Amino acid sequence: MLLQPGSNQWARAVLKNAFPDTLSMSINDSDGIMEENREYDLTCGVKNVAPIRLLTLTWYIGGAQYETKSVQRPSGNKPEDLFRNLTFIADRSYDGITIRCEAHLFLGVEGPQLVNSVEHLITVYYGPNVECAASELLEGETLEMHCSVTGNPTPFVRWMKDGQPTDPTAPLSRTDTGLYTITAEGFSFNEREFWIEVSYGPELWCPHRYTAPEFSLNSLACTAEGNPQPEVIWYKDGKEVILPENLTRNDAGKYFITASNTLSAVNVTYEVIITYPPSQIEELEDSEVDAGSAVVLTCSSTGNPQPTYFWKYYPTDNVAEENEDGVSRLIISNATVQNMGTYMCHAWNELGNVSKTATITVNAANLECPLEMSPDRMVVEYQSTVQAAVCVSQLVDSRFVVQWEVQYGHGTNGSLWKVDTQRDWDPRPVCTATLNGVGICQKHLNFTLYKSPDSVSIQLVGSSNTVTEEREFHLRCDVTNVAPTQNLAVLWYRGNNTFHPQITGSMRATGCLPENDSDCDVNAVRSPLNVSSTISVILNREHNNTEFRCEAVLDLGDEGPQPPPRTMSSPLNVIVFYKPMINTTKLPKIVPVFRGYPEDLVCEADGHPPPTIQWLYSSDKVPRVSGNMLTISEAGIYNCSATNEVDSVYHQVEVILKEDYLPLIAGFVAVTVVAISVIFLFIYSIYYKNTRMRRYSLKNPKLSTHNGNVAHNGWDSQFPMTKLS
Repeated sequence: MLLQPGSNQWARAVLKNAFPDTLSMSINDSDGIMEENREYDLTCGVKNVAPIRLLTLTWYIGGAQYETKSVQRPSGNKPEDLFRNLTFIADRSYDGITIRCEAHLFLGVEGPQLVNSVEHLITVYYGPNVECAASELLEGETLEMHCSVTGNPTPFVRWMKDGQPTDPTAPLSRTDTGLYTITAEGFSFNEREFWIEVSYGPELWCPHRYTAPEFSLNSLACTAEGNPQPEVIWYKDGKEVILPENLTRNDAGKYFITASNTLSAVNVTYEVIITYPPSQIEELEDSEVDAGSAVVLTCSSTGNPQPTYFWKYYPTDNVAEENEDGVSRLIISNATVQNMGTYMCHAWNELGNVSKTATITVNAANLECPLEMSPDRMVVEYQSTVQAAVCVSQLVDSRFVVQWEVQYGHGTNGSLWKVDTQRDWDPRPVCTATLNGVGICQKHLNFTLYKSPDSVSIQLVGSSNTVTEEREFHLRCDVTNVAPTQNLAVLWYRGNNTFHPQITGSMRATGCLPENDSDCDVNAVRSPLNVSSTISVILNREHNNTEFRCEAVLDLGDEGPQPPPRTMSSPLNVIVFYKPMINTTKLPKIVPVFRGYPEDLVCEADGHPPPTIQWLYSSDKVPRVSGNMLTISEAGIYNCSATNEVDSVYHQVEVILKEDYLPLIAGFVAVTVVAISVIFLFIYSIYYKNTRMRRYSLKNPKLSTHNGNVAHNGWDSQFPMTKLS
C-alpha cells in the first residue's frame, strides 16, 4: 500500500529513523572556561536525522532564546548529519549560566513534536576590576566600603600603605591619610594607587582662663585640629575680633571661639584676664571746711586685681572709713581742729602701689598749736628697750601746761611720754597743751608698736599634701601673733621664685570668734593677731614635688626698720596626682609577629600614683601575661589599659601574623642530607661486598691439603671451601 506524506501511517513510518541518534555541542578553544570579550564559535551537531528539512536548531543562553536556525535546502527522507555554528562574544554576564542547543523535528500537525537538547555550563573569566567611589573618606569609614574589586576567578586582594599591609575592613582614623596601593590577582593582575584623605570634624582645645600682665606678648594658646583644616574665629561681644600682639586691659573679657570645617563646628568660651597695677589716685583733693561741717575724702584707683586701700591719718572718733565698689571713702563728720592735717590714701595690689595726700583745713579753728614733737613718728619693736617721745612748745615765753593723753594705756603729766613696749598696741598718744589766754591745742603722735610673727606656716586647705593635675586647690599662709596687720603683706614662692597667684578673699583673722566682731578686723586691730591669706593654684604634672613657701613682710615705712622684717615659712612639698600616659614609642599600634615566634608586648605608663597595667583581649586568645608584659603569638587586637586614682587610659595594638619560611628551608636541607647519606651507604655496601669480602660456597667442599696453621692466599680457614667464580 502506498503511504501518503502527512498521513498517520507515514508519520509512524518516519519515526522509526527520524529522530537523531546523537545531539552534541562544542565550543572552539574552550573547555567550558571563556575569557571576557573574546569571540567563540558554538557548534551544535545532529547525527542521523531525517527528514532534515523539518529540523530546527535553537540556541538558549541562560534560559532565554538567543538564535534559531533551520535547514534551508531540500532533502530526502534518508537520515543525514547536520552541524550549525553560533558565533558570540563572551561577556561577564554569561558567567555561571547554561548554553543549550535544542533540536526540534516538526512532523506536521498530525505528527509528534520531537525535541532533543544538550546544554553546556559556561564559566567566563574576567577582571579583576578595581573601582573606588571616593578619595575622601570620613573617620570611622573603611576602605572596603568605598572600593570594590570584582573578577572571576575571585581575585586575591591586598592593600598596602607605606609598604605595609593594611586591613581594608578596619575603621580609618585621622592618622591613616596617605597613599594606598591595592593589588588584585585573579584572571589577570591589576594594581592601582589611591591617595586617601581621611576627613574628620574640628577639635578645639583652649584653657578656660588666661591671665597675663598688661602689655605682655600675646601667647593665648588655642589648638584646633581637623581635616579639612578648620577655620578658627574669635568673637567678643558678638563681634569678630583679632587680638593684638601686646595685650592691654581693653582686651580683657570673655571670648567665644569657633572652629569649623565642611564637616562640623565646635566652640569654647575663653576668659582673658589682664592684670595691671593701680592707676594714679583720682578725686582725692585738698579740702577747706567750716568747723562743725562734714567732709568726704574719696580715693579711687583702677587696677587688676582690684586695689586694696588703706589710709594714713590721725584717727579721731568722728572719722569713719567706707569701702564700696572699688572706692574708699573717708567720712569726717562735725569737723574739728583735731581733723586738720594730712590724709594719705594708699592703693596697692600685687603688681604695684600708688599713694596721694590731701590736706584738710578747718575754718574757725584758727588756733595754731605751737607744740612740736620729737620724733613726729615712732616705730617701736615689741619688747624692745624703752623709748620716749618729747613734746615741747615753740612759744618759749608762754606759760602753758603740757601733758600726754592716750586712748589706751597711761598718760603723763609732762612733756615726756615713754612707750610701754609690752602693751601699747594702740595708745593713740596726743600731746595736749593748755595755753594761757588761748586755750587747748593738741598734736597727735603717729605711733606704731610692731611685732614680727612668732611663726609662718603654709598648708593645703581641706586636704593632705596631694592635689590633682589641672584642678584648682587652695593654699593658706598662716601668720601667728603679728602686729599691726595693716602693715602686713604676704609673698608667695614656688620653688625659689616668687609668683603672683590668684588671691581668694582678703586677709582675715583666724581663731577669733565671732569673726565679724570689731576685735577681729585686721584693718582696725593693732594688737597681735593670727591671720591667714589664701590663694588658689592650678598645677600640672611638671610641678610634682614642687615646694611652696610664703613669707610675711611688715612694711612699716621709712621710719620703720630697714629692710622690713621678713619671716619665711617652712617649705610645703606638694605632690601632684596625674593620670597615666602610655609610652607609645615602645608599644606601636601595629606589631608584626612571625608564626611560631612569640613576641613580647611591654606596656609602660607614666602616672602618679604609679598606674596599674592590665591587658585586655578577646577570650579566644591565650597569651601569657607577666606584669606589664604580654607574650603573644596570635594575630588580633590587644588593648593595654593604665589605671590610677586619677583616670584610666587605653592603647590598642594590632598584631599581624607573618609566615617564617626558614624552618621549612632548614627541614628540606636536612631531608636532602639524609637522602644523600642513605644513597651513599647503599652504594658503599655493594662495593664492599663485591670487592672486599669475596664470594664462597660450602657446597661440595674439598679438603685442603695444607697443613697446620699456614695461611693461604692471605686467608686462614679451618673449613673446606669452594671458591665461587
